[in-house]
Parts: sequence; structure tokens; C-alpha cells
Amino acid sequence: MTRTLDKLRRRGPRLALVASALLVAAGLSAPAALAADDYTQSVSQLSSTQVQINFTPTTPALYVDVHYTGVPGLGQQNVRMTNGSGTWRTTVGGLSTGNTLDYWFTYEKSGPQYDTPHFSYTVGGGTTTVAAPTFSPPGGTYSSAQTVTLSSATSGATIRYTVDGSTPTASSTLYSGPISVPNSRTVNAIALKSGSTTSPVSSATYTIGTQAGCPTQSDTPDFGPNVRIFDPGMSAATIQAQLDTDFNNQKDTLTAQMADRRVAHLFKPGTYNNVHDNVGFYTSVAGLGQNPGDVLINGDVTVDAFNASDNGVALQNFWRSAENMAVNPSGGNERWAVAQAAPFRRMDVRGGLQLYPASYGYASGGYIADTKVAGQAASVSQQQWYTRDSQLGSWAGGVWNMVFSGTSGAPANTFPNPPETTLATTPVSRDVPYLYVDGSGKYRVFLPSLRTNASGPSWANGSTPGTSAPMSQFYVVKSGDTAASINNALSAGCNLFFTPGVYHLNQTLNVTKANTTILGIGYPTLVPDNGVNAMQVSDVDGVRLKGLLFDAGTTNSQALLTVGQSGSSASHASNPTTIQDVFFRIGGAIAGKATNSLIVNSSDTIIDHIWAWRADHGNAGTYGWTTNTADTGLVVNGANVLATGLFVEHYQKYQVIWNGQGGKTIFFQNEMPYDVPNQASWNAPSGVAGYAAYKVASNVTTHEAWGLGSYCFFDTNPAVSSYHAFEVPNTSGVKFHDLLTVSLNYRGTITHVINDAGGVTPSGTVPVNVVSYP
Repeated sequence: MTRTLDKLRRRGPRLALVASALLVAAGLSAPAALAADDYTQSVSQLSSTQVQINFTPTTPALYVDVHYTGVPGLGQQNVRMTNGSGTWRTTVGGLSTGNTLDYWFTYEKSGPQYDTPHFSYTVGGGTTTVAAPTFSPPGGTYSSAQTVTLSSATSGATIRYTVDGSTPTASSTLYSGPISVPNSRTVNAIALKSGSTTSPVSSATYTIGTQAGCPTQSDTPDFGPNVRIFDPGMSAATIQAQLDTDFNNQKDTLTAQMADRRVAHLFKPGTYNNVHDNVGFYTSVAGLGQNPGDVLINGDVTVDAFNASDNGVALQNFWRSAENMAVNPSGGNERWAVAQAAPFRRMDVRGGLQLYPASYGYASGGYIADTKVAGQAASVSQQQWYTRDSQLGSWAGGVWNMVFSGTSGAPANTFPNPPETTLATTPVSRDVPYLYVDGSGKYRVFLPSLRTNASGPSWANGSTPGTSAPMSQFYVVKSGDTAASINNALSAGCNLFFTPGVYHLNQTLNVTKANTTILGIGYPTLVPDNGVNAMQVSDVDGVRLKGLLFDAGTTNSQALLTVGQSGSSASHASNPTTIQDVFFRIGGAIAGKATNSLIVNSSDTIIDHIWAWRADHGNAGTYGWTTNTADTGLVVNGANVLATGLFVEHYQKYQVIWNGQGGKTIFFQNEMPYDVPNQASWNAPSGVAGYAAYKVASNVTTHEAWGLGSYCFFDTNPAVSSYHAFEVPNTSGVKFHDLLTVSLNYRGTITHVINDAGGVTPSGTVPVNVVSYP
């Protein structure tokens, strides 16, 4: 992403509200439901001051909003409900016995939107909800089989449970005594009592024996020289001096972008006043609390167009991150003006969030997840952006495609005018593993639970659900470690914690054990030497990869990361492998080569925010058509793989090849290669001009994708063209929504958007939009 766009059309800020809230605010309603059996609804009394409103549609709904009055001191409330196994729920507090709620619903059914009649509920006149079961010992990692006791705080309640990952019902196995858990599994349970509402589902995941052989590591490890750990007892001046030193080393786009320096800033729980962390290249900033509010920065965590050479644009603000803290911005607005590989996760922004440079210059695209923004999030000059499982005060702006899933406060789905693509929920998600400090000062890694049809931050109603593992089960990788020492730790059953640094590998890292976590901070960079593949993950349950940068070596590797063996077919739906904030680079720093960057053979894998990038710029001699060679960024062979936040750019053949059935992608940003020398060297095997950016194999019968963009900038030879950006089989089960193509500065053309649909890219850097296909 280095081009300067001459005529980028920008749309100014606007306040966006969901359609149902607009109708309610205007005193209007959608058509009434045609049949009373469209849904069931109820209210459960949780306590003397809280009730839970429940709505179960007969036909699965994309969204359900509840509108209610009757809470003392509050006017009408309009709330997007949360979906759990088909029932949508919202908790209402601040009530007293005798208060009467007046409530009604707006719900989606097969496209149209409907309103229900009004209902009422008087507090103190309904049933109570049974307390959810608790587990002893809690879920976690254990060296041997466990005996698990279940209990409910509601006297006289019975408990039903499952151990196969399914949702328990009133006919599931009755709990009558302690459960034996001899091997790794998830236990789900509900509590029931006659005359009361059944409890929510409780879950606990037990990992048995996986890390039993890991030689005990320190719970207060030495993280090496590149990790800064700040304590609220330190003076603001001392903290600021270190932050400024690191920033000065990491900020310059011309000298730091391809350097080997890596650093992490970790803040222990507490409040930090007058702290301003400007975040440069290869810098991770994170709180060490179990939840974002445990670390409060009264100040700023900022990315901007910092350097004179940036010319006010943020198109190269790569490789930096912020995670797991609350920020009270000094000027009322946080600024996070980034391009690719710069995640903003588990953040509690107690103000606004500006995703563009202070200069209003161009920015390329980015990613937010599991985050709350109290004020307005404004994109302004961002080309594309993806926001997942978050809560926004409001959203403003959009250039080509702003994509949201599971985000309250997101604009309505209005693509292409304005260019907003909005899904009510995220089909499957799991928050990232993260480091924190417990009450005794020991370090642990929290492992969030899997979510289905998620909406809003995982921590919105308290602590993120999940389990944690002590650092005694993590091998801390730091300077001096080799592929052999890392593989020894893996084979012994250890998890891995990579500290900031560059690690050369003369053998493949082999991840063979289920539920292994590999967590990196400060952009640890894995470089395969002598043509080896950097990492191979076996076809097992629950591997979590987070925070790694794979940088291709100068001898070609067949693949940088492979998940599952070829032909893998086992189901991992209840405990998938997750690939999160994992980035791939071919060239730029060194003249790297790799045929493929990421190959996914395992079914049900979640690819949650990757950037696979064949460099179009960098150190002299590290990039060029015959220098940093790479065919494809992502190859998916597994079934039911989900990609949420997929960035793939500049590869020399297909950017993405999807061979597996049942795949889904939410958000795709792509640029075709800049440096194609001539058309003859870049025609697809089918004979059409150029390679599609996203190819779904001809034998695939089910695939769906939302919010996709592909750009061309054939700078070396503007006579080059691509016949289409998206190539898919023409079948009813393969569906694409809200996609576009753009010719940047009219350097070459894309003839069609998807197959033969959509026109040729015009001059003026104007998108060609397709709302749906077929």
C-alpha cells in the first residue's frame, strides 16, 4: 500500500442508526407480523431489580431489537438483543417491585422486518430464573483426569449436562454425582426447577494431560530485554521517558519499517495518568489485567502520520497493536490511523475513536474486535475497515466498504450508498488468548471461550468467559532460542510464548498436541532458512496461534504455515484451531520467497485477521517480479472454514484459493500485484486475462462471503488487465454480497467484478459495485 491516490472520493462523517431505531424514533413501525406463531416471547425475573426479556423466532432471525419503557428515570430504550442458541435475550435493571414494563420487538424474517404488538410485565409478578451451574474444579489444564462437581445456588434445582459439546436440554443426562473427566472435553450444563425459568448454559473446558510433560516454567518469567513492564507505582515521567525512547527508535517509516527492532509495552493493573504512548512499527501495547477496565490510561495510545516523509498519509502504518486496556483520551478522541496488520482488540475507549490521520490524509484499512467505543468511531479516509463483536456509540464515514459483524451502534446495511455492510452477528468467534497478572502477581494466559452468533464485546457483561493457564505451562521464547529448542518445548507438551525478536528457523516448528497455545507479543518474526516450511500444525483440536509474523527466507519455502495435513477431514466444530493476528511477508526486509503463505487443511478453522503481503516496497534488492516470488497468499482445503478479516495482497497468481466446502468470509481486502511485466506472463490457466484475487474452486457447492474489495494498480505496465477479481462456480449455494473493484489512479483495469458480472473499472479511482451474486 504505497500509492498516492489523486482522486480518492471521500464521504464526510455521518450519524448512522439501525433501521428499527430510526422507525421507532420517528414514531413509525414496520409491517406487523403475519402470524402469531412467528415467535414466542417471555420475561424472566432474575432478581428483585432485574428481569430478562426473551424472544425466540420460529424462523432464525438476523437481528431482533427490543423497545421498552417503564424503568424509573429512563425514557424509551431501543436495544439490539443478544442471540444465544436461537433465543434472543436482553437484561433490564434498575427496577423495583410493582414497576410495569411496556415492551415490543422488531425482528428480521427472511429479509423483511416486522414489529410485534406491545406486551407488559409487572415486576414481582413473574417467575425467577434458576442460578446457572458452577464447576469444581473450574475448567483449565490438568496433568491427570479430574472429578468434577456441579452445583447451582438455587435450592432444589436439578442439573442436566452434556460432554460432547452439544447444548444441554431438559432431556440431557441428569447430574447425580461427581463427573469423571478422563480426557480433554467441554462440559455444558443447565439448572432447572419447576415453576422457574431454566438457567443459562454454563460451560467449562478441561484439557487433560496435554501439558503434563512440560518442564515447569516460572510463573514470573524473564521476558527478555525487549519487553517493558510498567507498574502504576512508577512515576509518569519515568514511564513517558521509556515510551518516548522506544517511539523514536520505531517511528520512522523510511528506517524503522523494515528494521529488526521489536518491542512490547505491558501495563500492570491500575491507573496511569498523563501517559501518551505513540505506537511505532513492531510495537505491541497491552494491559495486563484480566479485563480491559483493569488498566486505565488517562492519556493516549496513538497512531498518526508521524513523519515528514509520510506526507500526511497513513498508507504504510503497518505492524503495531493495542489490546486489553481502557483509555480516557486526553483530547476526548483516541487516534488509531493505521493500515494493515495493526489490530485494535479488547479496548475500552472512553471517548471517540478517529481512524484517520490528523491531516485527514489517506489510510488503507484496518481491524477492530471485542472493543467498546463510548463516542463516535469515525473512519473518514479509510478505504475499507472491519469491526467485529464490538459496541460503538455511533459510526461515521466510509470510502469503499465499511464492514461490521456483531457490532451494536454500527450503521444499517446500505451498501453501496453509503458503503456499509452490516451483519447482526458473527457466526463463530473466539477472543484472542492474552497475558495477564493474577492477584498474587503471577502471570497467566487467559483462553476465551468459543462464541456462536456473537454480538458485542465478550467482556460487556463482566469478565470474558473462558479458562486460564499458568505461565508454568508456557515455554518463553527469547533471544538465543533455536528451532531445535522450540521444538523440544513443543514435544514436551509446552505452550509457547514468543517475546519480541527475529527468530531464524533451520527446521520446521511442529505443533502436534491438541489445545496448544502459541502467543506472541511485539511482532516476533519467524524466518525459515534453507527452504524449510516455518510451521506445521497437526489436525487436532483447539490450537491457538496469535501475534506472529512469518517472514519468508531467501530460499523458497513451499508454505510458511500449514494447519492440518493434506486430506484432513475430522470435525473440530466444538473446538477449532484459531489463527489470529498472524501476518505473512514475502520480501521487503529480505528477498524472501514462498510458494504459499498459509494453507488450511483442518476443518472448522477460524482465520481471524491475517495480512498476507508480497512486498511492493522495502529495502533495496528485496522486491521485484523475479525477486520476492510467491504464488498464493491463502489456500483453504478444509471444510467449514471461517475467515473474519482477510487481507491478502500482491501475490503473483491467485491471491486466495478456496477448495473446501461450507466456507465463509466476512471482509476481504486485496490488491493485485503492482509489478506484472506484461499480459503474457500473467494469464490464468483457463486462458482469461490475469488471475482472480479470490477463486472458489469449481467443485464447491456451498460458500458465502460479505464485504469484499479488490484493487488493481498495474504500475509497471498499465496495459495489463484482469478479466475478473472474483471467480466462483455458478450455483445457488455460492453467494457473494457487497463486493467491489477499483483501478487506483487508472493503472490497468479489471474487466468484471465477479465472473461476468460488473463493469470494467473506470478512471478516477471510482469503484464498480455488485450488491449480490448470483
